[in-house]
Amino acid sequence: MGSPEIAFIALALLLFALVSRWVERVALTMPMVFVALGWAAERLGLVELEVEIEGIVLLGEVTLAVILFSDAVRIDTTALWHEAGLPARLLGVGLPLSIALGTLMVSVLLPELSIWEAALIAAILAPTDAALGQAVVEERSVPLRVRQGLNVESGLNDGLVLPAVLLFLALATGEETDAGFWTTFALRQVGLGVLVGVVIGGACGLLLYHARERGLVEGIYGQIGTLAVAIAAFTVALGLDANGFLATFVAGLAFGTAMPDRVADEVDEYTEDTGRLLAVIAFFVFGNVLLPGVGAALSPAVVICALGALTLGRILPVALALADMRPAGATVLFVGWFGPRGLASILFGLILLEEELPGGEELFSVISLTVLFSVVLHGVTATWGAKRYGRWFADVDDDEKGHMPEAVEVPSHRLRWQR
Repeated sequence: MGSPEIAFIALALLLFALVSRWVERVALTMPMVFVALGWAAERLGLVELEVEIEGIVLLGEVTLAVILFSDAVRIDTTALWHEAGLPARLLGVGLPLSIALGTLMVSVLLPELSIWEAALIAAILAPTDAALGQAVVEERSVPLRVRQGLNVESGLNDGLVLPAVLLFLALATGEETDAGFWTTFALRQVGLGVLVGVVIGGACGLLLYHARERGLVEGIYGQIGTLAVAIAAFTVALGLDANGFLATFVAGLAFGTAMPDRVADEVDEYTEDTGRLLAVIAFFVFGNVLLPGVGAALSPAVVICALGALTLGRILPVALALADMRPAGATVLFVGWFGPRGLASILFGLILLEEELPGGEELFSVISLTVLFSVVLHGVTATWGAKRYGRWFADVDDDEKGHMPEAVEVPSHRLRWQR
């Protein structure tokens, strides 16, 4: 990437900032704008980024790690512990069901793929990205329990699905697989990832807080140090063959727990802004480098797969996961629809290209097209859908609300929109 390309992206960022309030009012989102801008710049020959797959993977990993850490810092772990029902169902039941149903759909629509290749696509498309539906978790008319449940789900499912992605990749490529090895691998990924996150996040949080209280920390360096904690948790976990994304999210939880809310909000501000900047660049790179190659493997079956992953492949598992809670049908549809696919799916999809899996281009086309559809469809419907659902909930009779699980009052987490 040379000076002209960097200048183009910088000027695009400035222009977006100048009209960002207007963009928000016309139901556009940052991912929509920068994916479209990246694609248009490549088509018109204005910017043609020559970035290796390894470089895109690195950008995606760092971006996702920083965003996960920043989101987690603003979650009150005490409140989360007492109100884990909704995210636990979405992660413990909905996520596996989504992978299973996705595998079935891909196998039927793309019969030339093996069962493990189908499962690999389904696992890559399972994690959600709340950044694509930010208006949903910021809309205060939506029940707090629903907003917080979606936010926690999107933070944890990236890390939880990674072992499944690596397992299905090994099975699809014919690598030697031993049940004992994969059991140990999964335990190390999850268990060691959580341990790394707790130790690094908790210890660094305590150190930074007490140093700050003693006047040893100078202004901005407290915020820079917070960003360093996110990177440290991610890289240490990778060095130990643990799950870096899970470690980073848990580190954010532990870091935020180690200090009062006001301090956590202040020191996390720079990390949050950095995550947003990296996300802008990542979506531009997706539109400029990865999206133009999708057309080569495009077919009606690929299009149906992409749309199915965002609709039936998400809504039905959510409905089954929440069945014992007995929420209203509108709530099931709302939670089911707002499961956008974004950075995690792009990042995991790039593994296919790195591994040079036979037919990897077609598999990546399904993933890229799903993300593209999600960027557009969830971006367009986020504000409208959240407000419409919020109005519906406000009109529900108070007596009826007393029997609705989504209406149960829960403690308010320290989430980014409350700053």
